[in-house]
Amino acid sequence: MASHASHASSASPTSSASTARDEPPAPSFLAAEIALLRPRLEAVSLAIHDRPELKFAEYHAHQVLTRWLTEGGFVVESGIPGTETAFVAVHRGTRPGPCVALLAEYDALPGVGHGCGHNLIAAGAVAAALAVVRTLPAHPGTVAVIGTPGEEMGGAGKVRLAEAGVFEGVDAALMFHPSDRSVTTQHALAAAHLRIDFTGLSAHAARSPWRGRSALAGAQLFLNALDSMRQFMPPTARLHGVVADGGQAPNVVPAHAAVELFVRDRTTAAAEELVERVRAAAEGAALATGTAVEVSETGPLYAERRDSLVLAERFGRAVRELGLDIGPGAPDEPAGSSDIGNLSHLLPVIHPYIRIAPPGTPAHSRAMREAAAGTFAHDRTEIAAAGLARVTAELLMDPQLLDAAREEFAAVRPTGAEPSAVPAARPTLPPCRS
Repeated sequence: MASHASHASSASPTSSASTARDEPPAPSFLAAEIALLRPRLEAVSLAIHDRPELKFAEYHAHQVLTRWLTEGGFVVESGIPGTETAFVAVHRGTRPGPCVALLAEYDALPGVGHGCGHNLIAAGAVAAALAVVRTLPAHPGTVAVIGTPGEEMGGAGKVRLAEAGVFEGVDAALMFHPSDRSVTTQHALAAAHLRIDFTGLSAHAARSPWRGRSALAGAQLFLNALDSMRQFMPPTARLHGVVADGGQAPNVVPAHAAVELFVRDRTTAAAEELVERVRAAAEGAALATGTAVEVSETGPLYAERRDSLVLAERFGRAVRELGLDIGPGAPDEPAGSSDIGNLSHLLPVIHPYIRIAPPGTPAHSRAMREAAAGTFAHDRTEIAAAGLARVTAELLMDPQLLDAAREEFAAVRPTGAEPSAVPAARPTLPPCRS
């Protein structure tokens, strides 16, 4: 990994007032620090929003974020094999202590752009980290910002980084997510990412179609089979996909067709069980149409998320003091999936949602994309960053909070297959190892 660091001072007028503190700064104090960072926060957010980049191609976002962190005194390393747009930025304290990571996502959606608001996630994470080190320049432990590319479309950037050892020794990982509502906790579904390829035999579609075997017919029958399955799936399950390849010309029997599909349910075990039913449907469609089929995974399975209730409550308390109405989400609320679910089986995490758009605004939509560039969204990101900064500071300064989060984590048994924590290849600088 290549590294760079800056010795330029980022001290603010409030920094000296907190140097002698041996306790976390108050939320209002951190919010005042983030208010000073607001112009840069908004500029960075809009720079990322205006140049949306797909998974593992977020070169502009990487540059904008790492430049800001370097100027703020963080040591930044990039170049993790297979995830070149990932980065690890660290600010080491004056004495031993916990390692707290703030997570930045910054990839966009194809055809939509930043309809998930990752520009706000990234800018808010960096602002929160900078606020902590500016108010607590002599903090114990390590404050880290980990850039996690490729969350969308099954990219599983966090899973890749975990397998590379990046999260080795991290005590807790924190982030927030834009939404049309504000909640401190919300379940997330496990999700498998599949590609189903049908192979047939091409022929002239008018002159001799009987000589061909239509891969598209296999795909169509497969999709009909999925529709027939829906009545007999748990109400928590979700099957949704697109025809990625349906042939090239209407007068040629398609020799190849493909469906890309997400398979979701509340737990890893339930999603994996549903995947087997999907495989059987694909094989049946191939048998019926005289084609061949291959079912492959386009990325690692996203595990269900296990939010740290201890840390989520602290986040909620902090942002409520700043005027944000927030509470736990309903257990039956519709949900998506994220690769932070895999991390949540390895260490305590929080993933609160902060409302940046009118209630009912769909995620992954153009309306959410437009909201993610607005003033209200950046106002709310300020508050979210202050909440993340407060939890980070409390974890650094209050050993009892970290102990409580660890005890809670150890007490909750995984509900499905636990993602492996064994590093495949260690980077040169995990954030919590010097």
